[in-house]
Amino acid sequence: MNPALAKIQANTRRHFLQQSAAGLGGIALSALVNHGVDAAVDDPLAPRAPHFPAKAKQVIYLHLTGSPPHLDLFDYKPELVKHSDQDCPNEFLEGQRFAFTSGVPKLMGTPRSFKQYGEGGVWLSDAVPNFHGIADDLCVINSMNTDQFNHAPAELLVYTGSPRSGRPSLGAWATYGLGTENANLPGFVVLISSGVQPNGGKNSFGSGFLPSVYQGVQCRSKGDPVLYASDPQGMDRSLRRRSLDALRDLNELQANELGHPETLTRIAQYELAFRMQTSVPEVMNINDESQHTIDAYGAKPGDSSFANNCLLARRLVENGVRYVQLFDWGWDFHGTGEGTGLTSGLTNKCATMDKPIAALINDLKERGMFEETLIIIGGEFGRTPFREGRTAKSAVLGRDHYPDCYSMVLAGGGVKGGFTYGESDELGFRIARDKVHIHDLQATIMYLLGFDHTRLTYRFQGRDYRLTDVHGEVVHGILA
Repeated sequence: MNPALAKIQANTRRHFLQQSAAGLGGIALSALVNHGVDAAVDDPLAPRAPHFPAKAKQVIYLHLTGSPPHLDLFDYKPELVKHSDQDCPNEFLEGQRFAFTSGVPKLMGTPRSFKQYGEGGVWLSDAVPNFHGIADDLCVINSMNTDQFNHAPAELLVYTGSPRSGRPSLGAWATYGLGTENANLPGFVVLISSGVQPNGGKNSFGSGFLPSVYQGVQCRSKGDPVLYASDPQGMDRSLRRRSLDALRDLNELQANELGHPETLTRIAQYELAFRMQTSVPEVMNINDESQHTIDAYGAKPGDSSFANNCLLARRLVENGVRYVQLFDWGWDFHGTGEGTGLTSGLTNKCATMDKPIAALINDLKERGMFEETLIIIGGEFGRTPFREGRTAKSAVLGRDHYPDCYSMVLAGGGVKGGFTYGESDELGFRIARDKVHIHDLQATIMYLLGFDHTRLTYRFQGRDYRLTDVHGEVVHGILA
C-alpha cells in the first residue's frame, strides 16, 4: 500500500480534529495523537514475504543492449538458409514497418553453423561455443513477441511494461515486493559495461511512481563503486554519523506529520549510503576471488567489462542483493561495419559474452545457488530474416530490427533446463507455436519470485498499477 494512504487511514477523525482545532487545544491534541509514533520503524526495504513460496530468491538479468541476432544464435532455420538471397515474399512485408529497410529485401539464411547440444538437444550456433557445455541448463524461448521495433521504447516495454517513461522498472517492482536481505547493500543493483547507458536511460532501472528507495543503484567495477558515497574532504566517519542523526530526526518529524513515502525513502537512503561506504567496496573487490575463478570468467580486476560484471553479479546475489541488472551495449547487428556483421563481428562480440555467462552459471551451481537464482539473457526485440536495407549490396551481412518473433534464454530459478519452448515459422517471420508476449515473460518472472502479478500493485493517480498493466499470463510450460 502507498504509505501516504496508510497514514491518512490511520489518522481519521482525530486527524481532522487536530488540523481544524485552534490555539492551545489544537497543540495539546496534536501531541496526544502523535505521541510514540516512530517513522523509522517503517523501513521500506525490510524483507517481506511474497504471495506464495518462491522458486527464485534473486534475479540476474543480462540485457544485451541493441538486441542480438537470434537467428544466428538460438533459432536455426534450415529453410531460410535454403531460400537465402531470394526476394522476401510480399505477404511478410504488407503492413509492416522496419527501422532501416524499404522495398523488397532479400531473404538471408544464417552464415553460422548450428548443432544440437546436451541431452535436451538445444540448437546453438558456433558463435556461442561456451554455451554448448551448459546447454542442459538453458531454457530457450523461440516464440517471444513485443509491440515495439525501436530500441528505447522496446527496452522500456521490457522493463517497465510501457513503451513510455514514468513507470517503475522490473527490478523496482521486485524490490518493492520483497525488500532486501542485506541491510548494508541495495536491494537492486545496476552494472553497465561497454561504456554506454541503456537505450531507455535511467528509466530502464528507475522506480517511476514507486518510492525512489526502490530504484536501481548503479555501481561501477572501475573507480569508486558508487558515485558520491564517499565522505567529503574534512569529514570523518564519526562526523558523518552525527550529521545523519540530525537529518534523521528532522525527517522523522516530517514523516510523522505528513506520512509521505519519500520522507521514509530519504531516511532509508541516507542510512543505506552510510553503511554502503564500507560494505560496497568489499563486495565489489574481485581481487578476493581465486585466480581460477577470475580466469573462468575472463575477468580483469579494475576493468569495466561484461566479464567483471558477471562475476560481480554473483558476488552481489551471494551477499543478499535481490535483483542485479547488467546492461551490455554493442548488440545492434545491422552490418553497417565489420564489427556489427554476422561473421567476424558476431564472433568477436559473443566472445565477450558467452564465456562469462557460462562461468556464472557454473559458479552458481558449484555454490549451490543456481536453483534459487533466475538468470535472464536477451535483448529488447529480434532481428529480421532478411538483409538490412542499407547494407543490401555490402559484403558485410546484417539484419534490421524485428519485433514479431525472437529468442530469450533463461536458466536456474525454477525454469526447465535443456529445453526449447515455442517456435517461429520455417522462415522465422511469425510465431508458429506457443507465443510469449513480453508481458507474459514479466508475469512469469514475478511468479517465479512468488508473486501473482495481478496482485502486486501500487496506488497512483487514482488507480492501482502493476508491472504488466492489464496484460500477461504466466508461461507454465517453461516451469520446472
